[in-house]
Amino acid sequence: MNITLVQADLVWEKPAANLAHFDELLAPLAQAQTDLIILPEMFNTGFSMQPQKLAEPMMGLSMQWMQQKAEAFGAVLAASLIIEEQGKYFNRFVWMPPTGEYKIYDKKHLFSMAQEDMHYEAGQERIIIEYKGWRICPFICYDLRFPAWNRNWEEEQYDLAIYVANWPDKRSAHWRALLQARAIENQVYVAAVNRVGLDGTDLYYSGFSSFIAPDGEILFQSKAVEQIKSIEINIDQLLDIRKKLPFLKDRDKKIV
Repeated sequence: MNITLVQADLVWEKPAANLAHFDELLAPLAQAQTDLIILPEMFNTGFSMQPQKLAEPMMGLSMQWMQQKAEAFGAVLAASLIIEEQGKYFNRFVWMPPTGEYKIYDKKHLFSMAQEDMHYEAGQERIIIEYKGWRICPFICYDLRFPAWNRNWEEEQYDLAIYVANWPDKRSAHWRALLQARAIENQVYVAAVNRVGLDGTDLYYSGFSSFIAPDGEILFQSKAVEQIKSIEINIDQLLDIRKKLPFLKDRDKKIV
């Protein structure tokens, strides 16, 4: 499977400007052979605590844009955005395939230090997405800090973890260390996309979007600039790593 990470600077709280910017960034992918394109958390607004101003309904403008791009590229488009549903707001990961038959995951761990939990509803369920012979589990930013939520349980086993984020530079060492830890402890590939640049609160983001192998090898790590990177991963290589070091068979049982 070929995966493309899109690390971008985001225009603060201006969805139309961000969609136009991603139109330009993604244009070269029209000639590429990729299966999955991953954008940052809240890709159309930045990490904002103004959902009442910025939220869109399901199949609003940004979702329509995602569907159009997925269809045009013949690839899945994945990102999170602010969604309003039944009067509640969600930081929602969307998996948008070319068919338009999308899947969603609502961020479980809301970043209380920025009062995200005061503005958004927490999700309660993980999802496992099956795609091209892979089992894929998406997470959003702060979820990364909680190993139990990321655990590769035998009953819910997955092969690839996706992380979309707005993770600031001042804690970038945590981002890099935890991504590598999650890959190693769960024996999965990790594809992680962060943003770059300054947001409307003067927080600086340095990126470090990454591909990490199940044995912890860093296959790619971005610099602090807008960058698009594609990499191909092979399920046989994953299975070989698990076979050579079969520690997952000794993992703890999930406590219900």
